[in-house]
Amino acid sequence: HSPMYFLLANFSLTDLWLSSTTVPRMLVSFQIHRNTISYAGCLAQIHFFLWFIGLDVFLLAVMAYDRLVAICYPLHYTLVMSPRCCILLVAMSLILAHSYSLTHTILLAQLSFCSDNIIPHFFCELLPLLKLSCSNTYANQCVLIYWGGALTILIPLLIILSYVRIVAAIVRVPSARGKWKAFSTCSSHLSAVGLFYVSAIGVYFIPSAADSASKDRIAAVMYAVVTPMLNPIIYTLRN
Repeated sequence: HSPMYFLLANFSLTDLWLSSTTVPRMLVSFQIHRNTISYAGCLAQIHFFLWFIGLDVFLLAVMAYDRLVAICYPLHYTLVMSPRCCILLVAMSLILAHSYSLTHTILLAQLSFCSDNIIPHFFCELLPLLKLSCSNTYANQCVLIYWGGALTILIPLLIILSYVRIVAAIVRVPSARGKWKAFSTCSSHLSAVGLFYVSAIGVYFIPSAADSASKDRIAAVMYAVVTPMLNPIIYTLRN
């Protein structure tokens, strides 16, 4: 019932939902050799995929704030991270993530697509769909830059700033045992952040001679399959 495990439960459910939007449909396609999807099904898939990706990012930021309060302000922890505060933080994450997803879905629904579209991907992803559109995608690109900057620059920056303060607080702990105990409470969260960001960034260091569509598919597998699969293992080993 502690705030850390309340947030972890929501993070685990988000990973489960994220995998469920893409992997079952992909496995069915492999099994029955039918690689088609309806227009409405494609929009629904991309809506829920973006929603849960965004929710993952915001929950990682909330979990960093939780660790910051626990280590830097331990005497105020139960007061600051009250059940009401935890519920509000998760609800705000849900609303922001849904706004991110809904904005992209509405703009995508306004676009026109030529006949016989072939998506070079294993699920409906935003960038390949924008490339297939016959309409002007300027508004979509602007929203993509705005939200992309928030999710891939602003949120990681806030997490880094949180850990700068955490490290500064840990350094002031007099005993080595106390330092290790404080650091061990952050190890699982740091691993999850690393999986979500560092591994995906590393995908884009593939040599430029490689096919761009192939790199996009590898990146999507890291986000949609590998990361949700490894996160429960990381937190289980920590527990």
